[in-house]
Amino acid sequence: MIKSLKPVARFAATSACLLLAACVTAPQPTGPRSGPQDNFFAALSSHCGKAYAGKLVSNDPADSDMQGRPMVMHVRDCSDTRIAVPFHIQNADGSWDRSRTWLITRTAALSGSGLRLKHDHRHEDGSPDAVTMYGGDTASQGTDRAQDFPVDAYSIAMFEANGLAASVTNVWRVEVDPAGNPNPQFAYQLSRANRLFRVEFDLAAPVAPPPAPWGWD
Repeated sequence: MIKSLKPVARFAATSACLLLAACVTAPQPTGPRSGPQDNFFAALSSHCGKAYAGKLVSNDPADSDMQGRPMVMHVRDCSDTRIAVPFHIQNADGSWDRSRTWLITRTAALSGSGLRLKHDHRHEDGSPDAVTMYGGDTASQGTDRAQDFPVDAYSIAMFEANGLAASVTNVWRVEVDPAGNPNPQFAYQLSRANRLFRVEFDLAAPVAPPPAPWGWD
């Protein structure tokens, strides 16, 4: 017949069992999980330093002068919080309009993971255009590939002050596939009632990086 454990032994055995149970059942830390906006930002970052050719794919009459014009986007300046993407368009005389740069920045709008799109417009001498730094913040998490940016109050006030009332309902969209995906594409789109502007770029075929956009030397 086995004798009962002494009080000290019983306590030690019980403690060991409880400790073992805690080790087995305690949840393991998982760390922060990536969300759609983190994945989108990472996908765009994967192209940092590279430039790609593209074209206008929408057919709005307002953009008829851009039809068939060579276009280049350049993922030029990248950090953990902001990516600058200059958008270059060749003019009819062969010169290049380097006035536009898209800025995509992380914000704290959505639990620390929101995104903001702004348009940096410059003149050839580097000075800012009268209508610049307009855009908006994401209103939802979007997807790994696409993010929408409804116009913000700052931009609405700027548009109204410059006689651009039609632009106060703008929604911009940026789409991007990460490097290495099959048939990767980048797209920039502006939409509102009776208005659509969309350009697409082939991310499978890098081109020579263009000169710096105006004001970014």
